[in-house]
Amino acid sequence: MAVLAHARAEEIEQGLRAVIDPPDYAELRVPETGLVMLRGRIGGDGATPFNLGEATVTRAAVQIASGEVGIAYVLGRDQKKARLSAICDALWQSERYRDAVERRVLAPIRTRLDAERDRERGKTAATRVDFFTLVRGED
Repeated sequence: MAVLAHARAEEIEQGLRAVIDPPDYAELRVPETGLVMLRGRIGGDGATPFNLGEATVTRAAVQIASGEVGIAYVLGRDQKKARLSAICDALWQSERYRDAVERRVLAPIRTRLDAERDRERGKTAATRVDFFTLVRGED
């Protein structure tokens, strides 16, 4: 689900078409958008919670023909992405589709995310400054 959280809806949809087209599912919960409260904690031990703010989240739940239930929560208002992520979740739970979902949906997304992270690390490394201190002796 962490990989799908960083994916684009089009990537998920394209991968799913390679696995099963069209996927046979029933919507248990149509995609709906709402707010969730984000909580933070203060102090070294985090004993004092506080409300940090709200975030928009879209959720969906589906059940595929073989009975597996997929649930997805995605940040933002992308209902298509929430539905597709829930379908991926359900298919991944099925022994029949798990390998195909890993190869056709998740692996290409992981590859893109890794390439983007490497590119960002390269940009950051190019601007890195190493500070050092020379110690003078008091003779």
